[in-house]
Amino acid sequence: MLSKNFKIMHEDGLSARPAALFVQVASKFNSRIWVEVNSKKVNAKSIMGIISLSIGQDDEITVTAEGNDQEEAIEALTKLIDSNFSCIPNREQNGKHC
Repeated sequence: MLSKNFKIMHEDGLSARPAALFVQVASKFNSRIWVEVNSKKVNAKSIMGIISLSIGQDDEITVTAEGNDQEEAIEALTKLIDSNFSCIPNREQNGKHC
């Protein structure tokens, strides 16, 4: 199991578009992936789950991945978040190509 904390800098937080991109990237991996904020934890591959967290700009979240590709999953989600949701990592490139 691998976890990483993030601060969401996108001006809309994880509203519809950024949430959809987050789910799109998370869904490329076999690992189970969760997002946690304020003690509420949801499946990172569920758009409704992510939106239900009401994550806003400057909110801090924890992303946890567990499985055979957990490192690649965390790396890809890190690239997405660090790019302010403008870089969508390609699973076939092990999260290293945008």
